[in-house]
Amino acid sequence: MKVMSKVWVALGLLVFLFACSQNSKERLNNVESSIADSTANQLISSSATEENFKDSKRKFIRTADIKFKVKSVVNATYAIENITHQFGGFVTYTNLSSAIDDKTTIPVSADSSLETTYFSVVNTMTIRVPNTELDTTLKSIASLVDYLDSRLIKADDVALQMLSNNLTQSRVAKNEERLVNAIDNRGRKLNETAHAEELFLNKQEQSDNAKISNLSLQDQVNYSTVSLSIYQRQALKRELVYNDKNIDAYTPSLGSRVMESLKTGWEIIEELIVFITRLWTFIILGIVAYFTYRKLGGKLTKIQVQ
Repeated sequence: MKVMSKVWVALGLLVFLFACSQNSKERLNNVESSIADSTANQLISSSATEENFKDSKRKFIRTADIKFKVKSVVNATYAIENITHQFGGFVTYTNLSSAIDDKTTIPVSADSSLETTYFSVVNTMTIRVPNTELDTTLKSIASLVDYLDSRLIKADDVALQMLSNNLTQSRVAKNEERLVNAIDNRGRKLNETAHAEELFLNKQEQSDNAKISNLSLQDQVNYSTVSLSIYQRQALKRELVYNDKNIDAYTPSLGSRVMESLKTGWEIIEELIVFITRLWTFIILGIVAYFTYRKLGGKLTKIQVQ
């Protein structure tokens, strides 16, 4: 009874230690995952992407150019599109493609071959999100990053450029007014009127260009542009295809067949060693039985002789 009690206590301790070990591994995995997510957030995010509402004089055009590796380009593409729409943005460009890196064909029978294709999947995307949501968007995308290759974030202040456009519009408007008065009051001759009209049209064009430039700048200020280049680990696809070529041309050479035979023989030896290793308890028992038999057999022989 005491022996059984000790056995049960030992089993209980083993179960307890195993459970503690599993919990420790889970906690360690959770910590590592949290650290990885935090690191990705720090790598992709930047203070340059945060909107400063206290500084109303600055007009920043924020752009980001990021290249990173993901587990699956297709899944990451769908996730990025959903994140973009979630924060009020839109996708302006996406180019998902697959490039074949290598292809091998190995004959496996008289009429079929095994075709192995190595390919890489990539996607180049351009998204636009409200400038107030740029930092949050990048942090959400960071959860998809498996390895970060590069990150370029820019914040260009265009407040002076927009002010220059406004001043240009104001100057042109005053000049247009003077030209109109000149045409109405002193433009008696046809050639003078035509020249004045041409000047007036040029001034209008300058004003329109300044206005369009301001509208374009304001749009870039309101919506930040993010360029993404994502890729995944090289993948492969195996397919059994019909072999309609000359079979003799695909017959392996003598050297290849000899090497394949040696490889097969070595695999048989490995399997035999593994099989024998699995029987180690029976081997030990056999050795013990052999020496016990010899020892007891010798004693019995001596007793019979006496």
